[in-house]
Amino acid sequence: MTQARPISADAMTLMTYRALPVPAMIALRFAAVVTTWAARRRTRLVLAALEPWELDDAGLTPEQASAEASRVFWQA
Repeated sequence: MTQARPISADAMTLMTYRALPVPAMIALRFAAVVTTWAARRRTRLVLAALEPWELDDAGLTPEQASAEASRVFWQA
């Protein structure tokens, strides 16, 4: 199962560094948002493909998994 990777300390430093040009800040924040969305999409696709016994191991009912998997990627 693919997991979302946290933003590295270097990326966080760049995102909070005030001397960056505005377009660079926008590009960094956009990249962070798109990365989060991609991780949500991958996770929900994998969740939708899990077998009932795997869902039971994760403590989820098939209804809960279906509800989460049907959400769009931009919803947290």
